[in-house]
Amino acid sequence: MQASFSLTLSQTQKLVMTPELRQAITILQLSALELDEYIEQELLENPLLDLNEDIPKNDDIIDKQSQKDSDTIDWEDYFQDCSDLDFLRFPLEKKEEELGFENFVSSTPSLQEHLIMQLHLCSISRTEFKIGEFLIGNLDKRGYLTISTAEAAKLLKVSEQEVEKVLKLIQTFEPAGIGARNLIECLLIQVEQRNIDMPKIKELITGHLKDLAEARYSRIAEALNISLSEVQRLKDVILTLDPKPGRNFSSVNDTQYIIPDAVIEKVGNDYVVIMNDSVSPRLSINSYYRSLLYSENRESNISKFLSQRLDSALWLIKSIEQRRITLNKVISTIVEVQRDFLDYGVTCLKPLTMKQIADRVGIHESTVSRAISGKYVQTPRGLFELKFFFKNGLDNTNGSSTSSESIKKMIKEMVGGEDPYNPLSDQKIADDLKKKGIIISRRTVAKYREEIGIPSSAKRKRY
Repeated sequence: MQASFSLTLSQTQKLVMTPELRQAITILQLSALELDEYIEQELLENPLLDLNEDIPKNDDIIDKQSQKDSDTIDWEDYFQDCSDLDFLRFPLEKKEEELGFENFVSSTPSLQEHLIMQLHLCSISRTEFKIGEFLIGNLDKRGYLTISTAEAAKLLKVSEQEVEKVLKLIQTFEPAGIGARNLIECLLIQVEQRNIDMPKIKELITGHLKDLAEARYSRIAEALNISLSEVQRLKDVILTLDPKPGRNFSSVNDTQYIIPDAVIEKVGNDYVVIMNDSVSPRLSINSYYRSLLYSENRESNISKFLSQRLDSALWLIKSIEQRRITLNKVISTIVEVQRDFLDYGVTCLKPLTMKQIADRVGIHESTVSRAISGKYVQTPRGLFELKFFFKNGLDNTNGSSTSSESIKKMIKEMVGGEDPYNPLSDQKIADDLKKKGIIISRRTVAKYREEIGIPSSAKRKRY
């Protein structure tokens, strides 16, 4: 049997990821700062793109100049220049330039600068000063020494005893605990500098920090031959010490800025979403290249190049505007759903999913995910990431639901008001929440408690 072949036509729908669509998706998920950097890069690559800057026109400048020339004569200046010797001339009063507050902002010294300043105040030899500079330069952000004294001595070609001597000097500097090689040494330095005269505290720091962290108070009490209450009293003193004395000093590179993509303001009884358009510059098509495109022959290479660049520029402008519209719709819908949060706070935050917002706005769920990625919004309650408003929740007995953030706040308030000698167990917290109509298990309470950094009841108990 011979097979037959034939040609048939059929219509099918298929999603093609074009470069323009890929660019629109990329722009949508960029944060405010990333979008600014993206636009700067496009301005360098595409000559047809131009910035809309408020440049005064030449006519305005001429009008202002002519108006200035037609003003009345400044007689004070005239008399200062007068050649009449009988006229008593006084020096002009110099008007001091008013300075803004930004001129008085002082820079915070770094940890190394703070320590070098103290090193300059010490009466030491030039060699010891060089050793001190080297050791201070090898301190990490916590204030710990990242190099051994033997390595430092080998690199500096001095004896290890000289390095140890200078290190001991640095360990007397402020902040207390600086220059330590480990946590135990850091805490012991602070005990010495603060003159904490408590028996067994050095033994506790030296040999039982791990047991202290795990709240194994009975083992510590037995090893040190003290009572449980004394162990907790020593622990309270140790908690006042700083395990990272260098963290209060920040460098310029550690500074991170968050620019909100939108601001939510309350006007009367309504909340208004104001998009932060000042972050990204306004783009337009360069007038010179536009006129050149009209004057050139359409078949020339210049015209073809400019046409391609024009399409790319127009698509970029359209994608940025589409990003703004989509983000505005998403944030406005979030405001409608989370109205109680804006009015009353975190306890009234409702459970919300991206699908709910997508259905309300009329877009795909993945579009919502890209729109809220890395975006922040300024609200009357503070600055929040848009992902903050999307929280899972638990069902209530009355058919409603409560968000996880609200439950965490409730747990924190319950623990804050508990009896320290009889702390609330996870099961007791779950039972109390059930009395409020929230259906929650003990394991979920333990999960939320750990997420907000609250230790278990055994570790919170006082003796």
